[in-house]
Amino acid sequence: MSEHTPIGLDNSKGPIKALTHSGNFHVDETLGYVILHYALEPEGDLKARVLNGKSGDRLEFVRTRTPDIIKTADIVFDVGGVFDPATGRYDHHMKDKPLREDGTPYSAAGLLWKDYGAAAIRAILKEPVEDATVAAIWKSLDKSLVLPIDQDDNGVVKMGKLSLADIVSACGPAWDTAELYGQKEAKSREAQGFANAAFAVASHLVNMVDRVRASLKAASRVMAAYNAAEDKRILVMDTGMPTEKVIFENDLPVVYVVSPAGPDQWNVKAIPPVRGDFGQRVSLPEAWGGLERQKLADVSGVPDAVFAHPARFICGAGSRAGAVKMAQLALEIDAATKAASTKD
Repeated sequence: MSEHTPIGLDNSKGPIKALTHSGNFHVDETLGYVILHYALEPEGDLKARVLNGKSGDRLEFVRTRTPDIIKTADIVFDVGGVFDPATGRYDHHMKDKPLREDGTPYSAAGLLWKDYGAAAIRAILKEPVEDATVAAIWKSLDKSLVLPIDQDDNGVVKMGKLSLADIVSACGPAWDTAELYGQKEAKSREAQGFANAAFAVASHLVNMVDRVRASLKAASRVMAAYNAAEDKRILVMDTGMPTEKVIFENDLPVVYVVSPAGPDQWNVKAIPPVRGDFGQRVSLPEAWGGLERQKLADVSGVPDAVFAHPARFICGAGSRAGAVKMAQLALEIDAATKAASTKD
């Protein structure tokens, strides 16, 4: 994160002029603009500012390569040939380009994320959050979103098809637009394309911030439930939420997760041996596979049993107690089956 007070974040409300280059645009300067939007003036009109330069707020946005205009800007990114955050300069195209600690070159997005990312996150979340939560979200998105953009923009590792980089590129006008419609129309379509790209990137960033926030909340609840569990192999959650990530990151010996699947059903889901795999650490009993309601209740001995998937990775009951009982029985049956096979 930033080691100085970035321009515009010093509690002053004066106007800020941000500038990047005109012409073909990429995901790094598009995300860079989006970061500044949320960090400095999140209530402004993201698209109108691109098309008109201003949207009636403190943040002005310009796209140009004209040196004299570049000199007048408060924040310049992805153009200008200077990296000096203290003076609002965030280019990365020079020979001695700024590098991450692991040696990866920064893109304009990465440089702006370092200085303005935390402020952008706070604006997106809207509700007050602890510094530790903001730092955790910043770190997660730096790794999952910003670093790949740094790598792609600097020719280190290319982002895949249908990536955010591809989506941004697709917003730009076709190469022969000026030839077909003239320079004025081509310039107009370029500006509209950047505005559309910024809107798409902003939506993606907002969604990712919210998902990471929810993931941190889930991690806290999963660990609390695990610590309270009598049998550490059965994790009982009172609310449905992602659990697999926390289980594997903390190397928890959880075999089944019991959680509500609706007002009248609780499910038992088997955890795979490897995160994201199709297998199960312990499959549900073979005799249950594909059965429903009374037939399953008769075989399992759980009166409110609802279903058991033929692949034996998930089953359900009409109550919390019923689902927990199914998980307990599945473990008992597995242990008995293994014991019998050992004797043979």
